[in-house]
Amino acid sequence: MNAAAANNNDEIPREYCGRVYERLGFSSLNAGVLECCLHRPSRLNTFDNLMWSEIADFFAAVKQDERVRVVLLTGGSSRHFTAGLDLQSAAGGIGGGGEEEEAARRALRIRHTGKEWQSSFTNMAKSGKPIITLAHGACIGAGVEMLSAADVRWCTRDCFFAMAEVDVGLAADVGGLQRFPKIVGNDSLVRELALSGRRFSSEEALRIGFVSRVCADREEMLREGRAIAGKIAGKSPLATLGVKTLLNYSRDHTIDDSLEYAITWNSALLQTDDMKVAAMAQMSKQEATFEDLPRIGRKEGKSKL
Repeated sequence: MNAAAANNNDEIPREYCGRVYERLGFSSLNAGVLECCLHRPSRLNTFDNLMWSEIADFFAAVKQDERVRVVLLTGGSSRHFTAGLDLQSAAGGIGGGGEEEEAARRALRIRHTGKEWQSSFTNMAKSGKPIITLAHGACIGAGVEMLSAADVRWCTRDCFFAMAEVDVGLAADVGGLQRFPKIVGNDSLVRELALSGRRFSSEEALRIGFVSRVCADREEMLREGRAIAGKIAGKSPLATLGVKTLLNYSRDHTIDDSLEYAITWNSALLQTDDMKVAAMAQMSKQEATFEDLPRIGRKEGKSKL
């Protein structure tokens, strides 16, 4: 099945690296680009416990998969990228201990669940692979947090966003109040959006720097998304790993610390043959071909992807 069909059909491939997923779907891995979609269309891709778990496991597997150079993440066949948190599932996780459970034990259980949810987007950020997100329709709550963990964020013209956790009595703790402010860089606006939960449009998202491109529709966005994903996948995977790693580090540290980290990183990575390959390709005006990164960790079975 081709990628276009996968995005418009509920019967899409679910297996990746030996695991069959229920909340994620995949198209074929092509030239280092792995297309993944959220796949819970009947519930508008809302996040339940299984969705959180599968996202965490998927990006942990991506980190180990030497074949993957770029992940293109979409909302699949759902009318919206995601309507956010599945409140029924969340309530079950928080209140699962019963009324007789004492406060300390309930707090530890809630903390454990929350840390598992956090790992979903932390694994995205720490995957070492560039992640491009393509949002359409509504991108609510957890969707904003998910996009905040990605590297490149695009959306359709009709897309809208909301940091809606405050509307259900929550303060976002999976990245909305941690990563989003460092992307937007406007403290007053971040507080306005987080405190009010108001919607903001694709145009506003572009203006404040949350997304870098607004496309006319899903077809255009997917077409251009595949093009930029392919372009990135054609670069040295050591170079793209370095770019992502150093940008993430610089975001969270001082300039001096970041410069020190960068030169330490490059003291090893600059010894790669990829620089010679890239230089020769430029001189000959041909496309460079780079070796994959080495597999990290143990290979867990065979996969159709």
